[in-house]
Amino acid sequence: MAEKMTDKEQQIYESIRKNPYISQQELAEAVGLSRPSVANIISGLTRKGHIVGRAYILNESQQIVCIGGANLDRKFHVKEKAQLGTSNPIQSSKSVGGVARNIAENLGRLGEEVTLLTVCGADSDWSFIEEESKLYMNLDQVAKVPGMATGSYTAVLDTDGEMIIALADMEVYEELTSEVLLKQDGLLSRAKCIITDLNCPKETLQFLVFFAKKHDRPLVLIPVSSPKMSHLPDDLSGVTWLITNRDESETFFDMKINSNADWEAALKKWLSLGIENVVITSGKNGAMIGNSEEGIIHVPSVEVRKIIDVTGAGDAFSAAVVYSWLEGKSLSEIAQAGTVNAAKTLQSSYTVRRDLSAAQLQQELEELI
Repeated sequence: MAEKMTDKEQQIYESIRKNPYISQQELAEAVGLSRPSVANIISGLTRKGHIVGRAYILNESQQIVCIGGANLDRKFHVKEKAQLGTSNPIQSSKSVGGVARNIAENLGRLGEEVTLLTVCGADSDWSFIEEESKLYMNLDQVAKVPGMATGSYTAVLDTDGEMIIALADMEVYEELTSEVLLKQDGLLSRAKCIITDLNCPKETLQFLVFFAKKHDRPLVLIPVSSPKMSHLPDDLSGVTWLITNRDESETFFDMKINSNADWEAALKKWLSLGIENVVITSGKNGAMIGNSEEGIIHVPSVEVRKIIDVTGAGDAFSAAVVYSWLEGKSLSEIAQAGTVNAAKTLQSSYTVRRDLSAAQLQQELEELI
């Protein structure tokens, strides 16, 4: 028995019923969504049994594949002074997160066709993530792991918004193995680009480096945090992009970046490992970007007068970098796109800003000049 349809699914279903030859672009204009969002809805309708046949299956050769974390983020705001050993009144909120998932949503909103490869539990947390994400990415290949909980991050904050304690349940990502990815051999070997965060086990990341070289696919590595730098593959030669921050680079090279000269030296060290393009961000100091052909360029940050929420800014930067690179932009243009998208995300209460689109980003970049 087919599952019940959402309002948008119903709209698209009725349009296809009236005109089976309607294009995805025509559908997108009719319902007010991007074409990749429509493609994802059609894929869902096929999976649910409302559409029979392969007429609307996505073209895998155009997919950006994002691999890694998709978490449920919870925040508990203590209403009064926190007391240990007893019950504390709180106000709670939840949202979707995870580096790979956040990047996938940014790219989906920018008009790219994206597939997310991750692992999750068969639980309500995943159902929430799925509902919030499915418009912007294809989730058909997500692997559910029996007996495991979906990845989650829980922060307890005091009355000033300062963190008291944070709890991360990321054990499920140990199941994101090379065997799981090999089941997606066809998707990965034809991917427009493969993006992976360091939530994956080291062995999985080493497999991806080998796979990308073998199939001549662009590979982008996104560190998650300084502790996760230990997951970086031993051989980084041939990696297309590494997008990292100052703390992560300091951890990996066991050095301090106290000046622009140190900053540039760290970037040169990354390039010497065989990575084609490298970015090191440094918050309000901007970003340094480089490769062997165009050299190393410093791009200042965009001034943000009022920061609403820092969550997701780094992922917004990474997504805009990949998007601009795929568009054939220069290094300086690529870094500018990243800094603008990050700045606009800092001014949003959402992890992925709701007003993001290719046209909006282009307008913001033109205003910067």
